[in-house]
Parts: sequence; structure tokens; C-alpha cells
Amino acid sequence: MRTALVLLFLLAVAAVPGSVLPQKGVKVEDVEAYARAHPDLAPWVDRLWGFEVFTSPWFAAIYLLLFTSLVGCILPRARAHWRAVWARPPAVPRNLDRLPQHAAPADAAGDAAAAAAAAAARLRRGRWRVAARAEGEGAWGVSAEKGHLKETGNLLFHTALIAVLLGVAVGSWYGWSGNRLVVAGPDYAFCNTVQQYDEFTAGPRVDPAALPPFCIELTDFHARFLPSGQPAAFRARVAVDGDGRPRREVPVAVNNPLRLDGANAYLLGHGFAPVLRYTDRFGRAQTTAVPFLPVDDLSTGEGAAKFPDANVDPRTGARDPRLQVAFEGLFLPTVPDAPPFTRSAFPEERAPGVLLWAYRGNLGEDAGIPGSVYRLDQAAVAAGALKQVGEPKLLRRGETWTLDDRTTVEFLGTRRWVTVSVRHDPGQVPVLAGVAVVLVGLTGSLFGRRRRVFLRFTPAAGGGCQVRAGGLPRTDYPGFADEFSQVVAGAVGAPAQVRDRGGTD
Repeated sequence: MRTALVLLFLLAVAAVPGSVLPQKGVKVEDVEAYARAHPDLAPWVDRLWGFEVFTSPWFAAIYLLLFTSLVGCILPRARAHWRAVWARPPAVPRNLDRLPQHAAPADAAGDAAAAAAAAAARLRRGRWRVAARAEGEGAWGVSAEKGHLKETGNLLFHTALIAVLLGVAVGSWYGWSGNRLVVAGPDYAFCNTVQQYDEFTAGPRVDPAALPPFCIELTDFHARFLPSGQPAAFRARVAVDGDGRPRREVPVAVNNPLRLDGANAYLLGHGFAPVLRYTDRFGRAQTTAVPFLPVDDLSTGEGAAKFPDANVDPRTGARDPRLQVAFEGLFLPTVPDAPPFTRSAFPEERAPGVLLWAYRGNLGEDAGIPGSVYRLDQAAVAAGALKQVGEPKLLRRGETWTLDDRTTVEFLGTRRWVTVSVRHDPGQVPVLAGVAVVLVGLTGSLFGRRRRVFLRFTPAAGGGCQVRAGGLPRTDYPGFADEFSQVVAGAVGAPAQVRDRGGTD
């Protein structure tokens, strides 16, 4: 039991990094933001599984050791408890005066056997387990005990913990989850395939090709804020189809996930995607909605818009990588009245603007090396492969920026985006049932108190019988003296003169 408690404490301590550090399986954008904020520390945290705490080897080791320890704790205690439940209460001690509680009620009428039988019947009506024994020379002893619910609750609690651990294990083996940033509009809908997730995690028993079919499109998102800028409510509407049912629109909120056959979709984050239209030197326009990731509580966002196909000669198809164009910048839902324009004045879109830095050169995407879609390659900037064009420019909705080569970029407006976490966890039901049983067992463990009451009926010289009583609480029970007095009075039918030795076993 001591080992199990130590391991349970270690498991709680090991879970702390999973609560403090952003986790890849929950919100990969926060992990990327942490890596940008701590470029030296983040690689070491990643090597130590700090961004995947609950799937790390060291967390699994503590988990398995705790499971083994709990099983080793429960089995011997369950055997001992089974024997105790079915065993008769022990015989009446020889010296009742040595027990923590003892009393000498008034003598009872009738012989000792009849008085003991009557007392035993009264105790059984009080739901005590009772045993009456003849002690010789006409004396009878009655033993009664109560409170096995405490140990039953203890065993139920620990057994339910094993059920919870098994449920978590089932979810880890057969569950899967994926995160996807979804921009509003039919062009940005996604379907439930591994290739379309920004990040996907699956248990070893999951077949990625057998995911349930459905497609999700963000049709609307509304955020409400208090005058102080604190968020009040986030609500989205998504269209679902492709799952064998007619297309339908359903609401999704933070505590109201989208429930589908075989998966649930949760709303995690939200932001703005500025819509930029770039017109190259051949007059060809390209329009894109670029998600900008929030960097503060005022919805100020950072992002990058890349146009690798810019300035391609439409007649010959000639493509010069040195003429590729990209923009990096800040999006402000509410541009402040005065500079610097580096932070939004309010998280709601009241006077939107986007502060852009223009770059021209080789974006490096033709090399096939993966990179972030939210930032430019700073190594390429430092090496001179990407060069900044002019000074940064703040564009408000509908404004156009003309670059030095007469190409233009226009800020058309914004679209909303949300981060959707799609999850399937077959261990949820066992875990929920286990937690419910844990609460039941914990209630019995906390409020159950095992105690024993002993009565001895000895024939008196003048007729009738002499009664002596003793009480023994098996656990800490401050109110046992009062209960003992009431039980003895009810069993014997006479008030008890209780004497307290002031201790327990």
C-alpha cells in the first residue's frame, strides 16, 4: 500500500508537466509558439517528451508500476476481507473493563440465556452481525460487530482505480486524435483522413485507413467579449456531410462538442485569417486567406502569406525562384488610434488592419524541405535568399500596397478560423464508470467505521442476571462513546453507566 501511494504521488507529479507545458496532442499551435518563445529550451523539452507527456516512456513506466502495485495490494486484502465478512464475530473478551468503552447496565430479569437471546435479537434489528455463545456456569456472551463497509469501500475504490487505468490503456491503444485548423468557407473544408490533419496521433491498434468518414466545413464563428476584453462566449457552426447522412449544420461550442459516429470534434482555438490578393507583374492575381496565429489575449495575430507561383510568365511558363514573393506580418482586429501598431486595441474585429513586411526571393519550397506555413524561413532571410522589400506597410480593409516593381497586394478582409480537435477514445465509458465507482468506494471508505460491542450475561445470586458490556472501535471514531451507550441501552433495555478508558485499539 505504501508503494502504491508513492507511485500515485509520482504519477501526479509526472502529470504536472503535461498541464504546464503545451501538448502536441491538444494544440500544436501552442507548442510552436512555445518553441518560438524558447528556442534554446524547446528542443531539450521535446527530447524529454515534455510536449507528449502522457505518451512518454517514463510516464508509461510509472503507470504500469502503479497498476502492478495496486493489483498486489488488492488481492491479499480482498482475501482477508472475504474471510472477515463471513467469519463469526469474535468471542467476548475475558476482561471487558480493559476495553476503550465499558459499562455496567442494570441487572436483567430472567435467566442469562433468555436475556442474551433477547439482546442478540435487538442488535440484529439494528443491523449488527451477532453471535451468541454459552460461556459455562450458566453465563452467555453476545458479540456484535458493524462497519465492514469501510474495508469494502477501500477495496472498491482501489479496484475502480484499476478499471480507470485499464480504460486509459484501452483509449491509448485503440484511440486516435487529430488537430486541424479550419478556415471558414467551402474551399477550406476538410475530411477525416490522416493526410488532411495538421497533426495526427493514433494508438498502435488503430488502422489509419479505417477512420470513420465525414467532412467538416466551418460556416460561421462568433466570439463575444466583455468591455474589458475578457472572452464571454465562443460559438461556431459547422456543416457536416460525407457520413452517410444528409448535409446538416450544427452548433459547436467549448463545452458542446460535435458528436459523430466514431468521433467527437472539440472547439479548441480561434483567430482571424486576413484575405490578401497579390497581383504580379504579368497582371495575374492570386488570392489567399492566411491564418494568423494569436500571440496575445487581444487576438493580435502573426502569420505569413506565400506566393511561390508569382511572376511566372504565362506565355512561356518560365519560373524564376528569385522572383517569388511572400509577406509576413501582424493582424490587428482593432487598430489603435496611434502608433506603434504592434498590438490590437480590442480582441473583437472593429477596425481591422494588417501590418505587412514584403519579401522577394527564393522561398525554398521547390527543394521539398518541409517548413512552417505560419512563418518565413529565417535562415533564408539571414542568408539573403529572401530580401525585404521596402518598409513595412499597415493596410486597412480595402487598401492596396504597390511595391517597387509595380506589383500590388490588397487587403480584402478577413475570415474566421477555428482549431478543431477530432478524437475517438473507446476508454471513455470504462473511465467514467470507474470514476463513478471510485466515488462510491471513497464514500464508504470515509464514512464507514468498523466497531464491536460485547455483552456478558452472568446469573445473579438473587435471580435474574448480571450484565457487563464493552465496546471496541476498530478505527478512529470520535462519536463511538455515544453510540455505544445507545446500543447497550437498546440491547439490554436499561440505561448503561458508561466508563471511557479514553483510547482505541
